[in-house]
Amino acid sequence: MRIFVAGASGVLGLPLTALLVAAGHEVARMTRSPGKLAALEALGATSVLCDVYDAAALRAALVEFAPAAVIDQLTDLPDDATKIPELSARADRILHEGTRNLLDAAAVAHADRFVAQSIAWELPGERGVTYREHEQAVLDAGGVVIRYGQLYGPNTYYETAKPDPPRIHVDEAARRTVPALEAPSGIVAIVE
Repeated sequence: MRIFVAGASGVLGLPLTALLVAAGHEVARMTRSPGKLAALEALGATSVLCDVYDAAALRAALVEFAPAAVIDQLTDLPDDATKIPELSARADRILHEGTRNLLDAAAVAHADRFVAQSIAWELPGERGVTYREHEQAVLDAGGVVIRYGQLYGPNTYYETAKPDPPRIHVDEAARRTVPALEAPSGIVAIVE
C-alpha cells in the first residue's frame, strides 16, 4: 500500500514508518525540518519536505505521491515537557489547522484511508474542545482516530519511568497502529 505519513520524524512517526517500510509498504514520510531528512531517508522511504501550514504545497505533495492511506502523526510539542502549558497554542494549531489541511489534501489526492492520532485522556477547557473538534473532523471525513495513552520509552518525555495511565510504550504504540490502517471509521484506543 502507498502510505503518506505526516509527522514521520516524530517520537512515534519514526518507529511507525520503519515498521511500515519493513512490512513492504511504499511510504512517503513528511517532515518540515530539513535537518531530519537524512534520518528519514536512512529508513528507506521517499522523504517529503513540506510544512503542513502550506496548504498548496501539501496538496501538491499528496497528489504527486498518490497515497492509498494518509497517517496524521502531526505534533508541535516542545522537547521540555514543562513548557507544554506555555506553548500549547502551537500544539492546538497543528491539531486544528494542520489536520484540516492534511484532510483536504488527502481528499484531493483521493486517498481511501485517513488515520489520525489523538490522546486517550481528557484535557480541560479549550484544550479539550480542540481535541474533540480534531477528532470529529477526522470522523466526519470517514477516518480513524487513534487515542494513544501517554507514550513512554526512547525519545519520549518518560524515557526511564512510566507515566500514569493511560499509557503505552512508544514501540508498542507503533506496532498497534499498523492494523488501524484496516479499521473501519471510528475511534481506536491504544493503551496498556
